[in-house]
This record gives sequence, C-alpha cells and structure tokens, in this order.
Amino acid sequence: MSTCKKARAEATSVVSSDRLSSLPPEIKGDILSRLNAEEAVRTSTLSSTWKDAWTEMPVISLSDGNLTRTKFVTLVDMVLLLHKGPIEEFEISGSKNYHDEFGRWMIMLSRRSPKSVTIKLNSGPKYKIPSCLFSIGDLESLDLKNCIISLPRAFQGFKSLSDLSMKIFSSTDKDIQNLISFCPVLTYLRLKSFEGINCLNIQAPKLEYLKVVGGFEDINLDAPNLEWAFLSLDPKAKAYQSVPIAHDKESHVKKSLGSLSEIKTLGISGSFMKYLSKGCILTTFPSMFTCLENIFLMICFWDQRQVFTTCSLLEKAPNLMKLEMWSYPFEHMGTGSGEHS
Repeated sequence: MSTCKKARAEATSVVSSDRLSSLPPEIKGDILSRLNAEEAVRTSTLSSTWKDAWTEMPVISLSDGNLTRTKFVTLVDMVLLLHKGPIEEFEISGSKNYHDEFGRWMIMLSRRSPKSVTIKLNSGPKYKIPSCLFSIGDLESLDLKNCIISLPRAFQGFKSLSDLSMKIFSSTDKDIQNLISFCPVLTYLRLKSFEGINCLNIQAPKLEYLKVVGGFEDINLDAPNLEWAFLSLDPKAKAYQSVPIAHDKESHVKKSLGSLSEIKTLGISGSFMKYLSKGCILTTFPSMFTCLENIFLMICFWDQRQVFTTCSLLEKAPNLMKLEMWSYPFEHMGTGSGEHS
C-alpha cells in the first residue's frame, strides 16, 4: 500500500473511532446492551470516552458461564452498584450456588425499578424471592426458575405486568391466586413443575395465552379472553383420583373450561382428560366454543368417560378445523407413558 493510501486509511479509521466515541451515552449504552455484562464492562479499557459507557446499558444480562463463583459475585455486585442509567431488562442465570448473595442482589435491583426481570439460578435449593422484588410497581415481564413464591402482606399487585412465567417453583394456593389476580393486564402465563399448590385458581380477565404443566388436585379457570391454552396434569397427581359425583353442578369441566368462550387453540395432555372426565358422571360442556379451531388431545380410548368427554367437547366446537389425538393404553394410564395412535 502506498504511503498516501495508508495515510488516508488511518485518517478514516481515526474519524470512525471519533464518531463512535462521540456518540451520546444512551446510544453507547444501547450498543453495549447487545453484549453480556462481562464483555460490556471490558469495553471500559478501550478509551476514556468508553470508561463508563457500560453504566448506561438499558439491558443487563449476567451469566456465570466459565467464570468462577468469586468472579461472578464480584461482577454482579459491581454492575448493580455502579450502573447509573435506567434498567429496562435484567437477566441473571447461573449454575453455581448464590444463596448468600441473592437477597443483596435483589435489594439493589429493586431500587432500579426494571421493567423486565429474569432469574434462572439453577443450583442448590430453591431461592426465596424477597419481598422487595414484589414492590417493583412498573414491572411488565417476570420470568422465575427454581424459586419459592411467598407474597408479602403489603403486596399491591403488578399493575403493568403482562407476561409471567414460573418454572420449578414452590408456593401456596392463596399466594398464586393473589399473584395472578393482582395483575390486571396479565396476557401471557406459564406455570410448570410446581409444588405446594392443591387448587390452582386462575382469574385473569385479560389473559390470552396459558400453559400449565404440573401436579394439582383441582383447577379453576376464569379467563374469558383466553385464546390459546395447553393443560397437562402430572400422572402422579391426585386430581384425577377423585370419586365421580352424579349431577355435580361444579363439575371439573365447568370449572376448567366453562369460561373459555374465546378459546381458539386447546391442548390437553398428561392425565388432564381423565381429570375432566372424573368431574361428574354425565359430562356436558356448559357453553359453545364457537371460536375453537384447533384441538390437541391425549386420551385413553379404553376409558369410556374420557371418550364421552371428548365427544362432548367436539360437539361444542362447530368451527373446528384441526384435530390431533394421541392414544395411550389403559394399563399405562397411571404411568404417563403414551403410545401414538
């Protein structure tokens, strides 16, 4: 390369560098949000103009990855302590045990009033979510894994929360009912692998998407705007072991599906069909599902009650367009193993 061309190239590089360095702090922070927190913090060594750029990141993603436990604890403490700008989204995940630090991190995080929080710390016993996290009034999305949910008495609800996902968690009937019902604009709800819940009460007038996979003894749904639902009952659960009651006005069908007048896609798996069919001797659906277009069922054709319940459901879905059914043999009903048919 000639001396002239080399000089022009170096000049162009300097101008480009100056343009990046002269960007407003919020733009730099937005750029660094594309990196994980560890990589973003490292950019502070590039130049004096980038020294504090990471402290303006609106999105923070923390993962222990290949870091030692000590280094990860130091990183999280530093990020939460020195961050200056607003935090729109916060995510922390790890495979090591951080029970000693978790409470401190949540206190620092709650003071920043993030709109989206994801916590997936998988190692060791479940993490008890501290009360300070339930005081974040502007929270719009909450994703929790391996945790214990215990609502504080002063909980006023998440008025802006539209997306709630919880997996591998423990709680009580009352706390889960209040958590869901105190979220007036909740639209998406996912509950998977939970303990301590006997009767799952879901009262959510704005709910459009629901996925429930777990063990429970009873379930009540009051979600008139629900459009998509997948319900799967653990074969080991006691819900389907109840004794049928003739002419039971509060049938399982009515409590589970009675309010779903806007449902478009319905999936039933595990032992949930058996649970529905055990609610009363003569199973009838309380209303027409005129919007229902897609049904996915797991059923035992050797169980007459399940067959009758399925027929009743199909009769109430005049606009059905797609039907998929999986059959499993009678002797395997309690084990959860299935065979495609």
